[in-house]
Amino acid sequence: MDIMEIMKVLRHRYPFLMVDRVVEFSKEHVVGYKNVTINEPFFQGHFPGDPVMPGVLTLESMGQVASILAMANLGDNLEGKIVFLTGVEKARFRKPIRPGDRLVTKAELVKVRGAIGKAKVTGYVDDAVVSEGLFSFYVASTLNKNAELEDAGK
Repeated sequence: MDIMEIMKVLRHRYPFLMVDRVVEFSKEHVVGYKNVTINEPFFQGHFPGDPVMPGVLTLESMGQVASILAMANLGDNLEGKIVFLTGVEKARFRKPIRPGDRLVTKAELVKVRGAIGKAKVTGYVDDAVVSEGLFSFYVASTLNKNAELEDAGK
């Protein structure tokens, strides 16, 4: 999936769209990556002179890859759906992520029951594990606000 296809699946946009490409895609696993550059706005303050990608944004990038995995399980039924992260268990940060790194995320489906599920998510830089965790998610239907207002007026 290129960035245009990713934006059809994820509702995130700059500066919070944190997946540049998906290189493997199935109902069981997804592999995607984010190219980390010095132009990222968070590097201005985290940390001047020693830039490190914040852990929470590492989790966000990994969570977006896991969201693509959750959406893969919906098949062609993506219209009006959004994936919410509901929990992160056993999160670990092994090594810092710096400008010039490519954060490769592998998300593997652990279980899914209806609209909820879990995925094992691992982040790599140059084949070394940099972060990992067990992500829980919920697939929800979005509301068309115009339709909601129209229904309220009836």
